[in-house]
Amino acid sequence: MSIDSEPPGRAERRGEPEFAARPQLSDDVARYVRRRIFNGTYRAGEYLRLDQLAADLGISVTPVREALLNLCAEGLLIQQPRRGFVVLELTARDIADVANVQAFIGGELAARAAENISDEQLAALRGIQDELEKAYEQDDLERTVRLNHEFHRTINVAADSPKLTQFMSGITRYAPESVFPTVSGWPKLSIRDHRRVIAAFERRDANRARLAMAEHFTVGVAPLTDHLIERGVIADAEGRAPSEAAGGA
Repeated sequence: MSIDSEPPGRAERRGEPEFAARPQLSDDVARYVRRRIFNGTYRAGEYLRLDQLAADLGISVTPVREALLNLCAEGLLIQQPRRGFVVLELTARDIADVANVQAFIGGELAARAAENISDEQLAALRGIQDELEKAYEQDDLERTVRLNHEFHRTINVAADSPKLTQFMSGITRYAPESVFPTVSGWPKLSIRDHRRVIAAFERRDANRARLAMAEHFTVGVAPLTDHLIERGVIADAEGRAPSEAAGGA
C-alpha cells in the first residue's frame, strides 16, 4: 500500500487498489496517518478515533489500533483513556534532531559503503539515480519516494553494517520522507547530493562519502521546516502558528 493511498472508498473511484489484508497492514496504516500528520490533514490536538479511521480505510480496528500505538511510540500521537488518540505538536527542533541523527549514522554508512561497494552495486546505484531524476521531472511523488528509499537502501546494503542499518531504519520512521519531494527546491538539492555521494563512491573516498551524505540529511532541515510552518504542521520559531505570525486571527 502506498503512503499516498486514499481510503478505499475514494481509491476505488480512482481505480487504485484497496488496502490488502496482510501482516504489514498496520505499517500501511501508520504510513497513511503519518503522512497526513506531516501534510497538515491531521492537526495537533485533533482526536483520531479507531472506529472512524477503520471505517474510512475499510479495514478492522485491530491493525488501526496497532498502527496508532506505534505512532505513539514515535511521539506523533498520545493515547487518552476513553477519548482516543491525539495528534501531538511537532517542533522545528524535532525536525533538526531527526536530521542530525540521520546525518551521523547515514554518513558512517556511506563511508563504509565507499570502501565496500562493488562495481555491480555502483552500477545499480547509478541506474536508480537516473530513474529517480526522471521521476522528479515527471512529478511522480510515489515513485520518487520509492526510488529514494531504494537509493539509500542500496548504500546501506553495500555498507555491510546490519546494526547501523537497523538504527538508521528506526530513526528514518520519524522523518517525513513523503513530504520532501513537495518541498520547493528539494529535487534539485537531492539530485546534487546524490550525485556527490556517487562521485565519492567512484573514487572509493570514504571521507567524501561521509561528508556528502551528512550534508544531504542536514541541508533539508531549513526548507522542510519552512514548508511545514507554511502548512500549519509546526509553529514558527516564536511559537506562533502561520496565521498568527502574519497578524491573522
